[in-house]
Amino acid sequence: MSSSPKPAEPVWLTIFRLLRWDKPEGRLILMIPALWAVFLAARGTPPIPLVGVIVLGTLATSAAGCVINDLWDRDIDPKVKRTQNRPIAARALSIKIGLIVALVAFGCAWVLSLYLNLLTFWLCVAAVPIIIGYPLAKRIFPIPQLVLAIAWGFAVLISWSAVSCNATAAATPCFGTATWLLWGATVLWTLGFDIVYAMSDRDDDRRIGIKSGALFFGSYVSHAVGTFFAGTTLLLALLGRVMALSTVFWVSLVAAALVWGWQYYQLCQKTIPHRTYAQLFKQNVAIGFVLLMGMILGARG
Repeated sequence: MSSSPKPAEPVWLTIFRLLRWDKPEGRLILMIPALWAVFLAARGTPPIPLVGVIVLGTLATSAAGCVINDLWDRDIDPKVKRTQNRPIAARALSIKIGLIVALVAFGCAWVLSLYLNLLTFWLCVAAVPIIIGYPLAKRIFPIPQLVLAIAWGFAVLISWSAVSCNATAAATPCFGTATWLLWGATVLWTLGFDIVYAMSDRDDDRRIGIKSGALFFGSYVSHAVGTFFAGTTLLLALLGRVMALSTVFWVSLVAAALVWGWQYYQLCQKTIPHRTYAQLFKQNVAIGFVLLMGMILGARG
């Protein structure tokens, strides 16, 4: 007796997967540096509506980025085990629907950006070409994770300027030393966790000719990741000194540094279970929120 055919997935659920909302870690990890910046720039007490705009803006932007990535990679993703079931790669959604979804996501981000000041609005605009072009970097640039890290850095500049570049603070610079320390820490942190994420795809990327930092650093990739995390720790420590953050921030930073150290140790092992890479990536989401709480309480203290 033959089994009945599997019911077709509803279109809304397929679009939900296209936006990666079934995998919230990737959405949250963009939100984290944006929240770091808005809370630090406001010394722990930003306007609640602004926080809401930033949260929704990161969700819309990351959704648009995911769709754009899948559109560019529609003929590559089927060749990679981790990505072969993505809706566009599996032809569960058409290119036309993908473009419409991307435009809607970008449109939502644009509406939200109208709430922000002029400099912040143009920073949002400047980030769009990087978001659209990032998938192409995997074809021509040896460390495409750096392009993604710069995109993550825009989250810091956008959120910080949304607080600091307003009419009441017109006489003071929008960005100071603390801003750039946080920007640098975000770039290095993103390089670290995204190369870890890419390590699971090394065999597929090598076979189909995709560029990746996980391939570029070769046998030294674990040391590269460890260096990026060490740099993140150093820059965050300098940020804590510059902003005179209280003890709770330093406790959160020590906790983060210990986890990053443990991750480096795991990556240096000769045999690493494939699932470990995804686990380490998810741990960085938790680390980010621990640091966020340390920053909020440390800035208020």
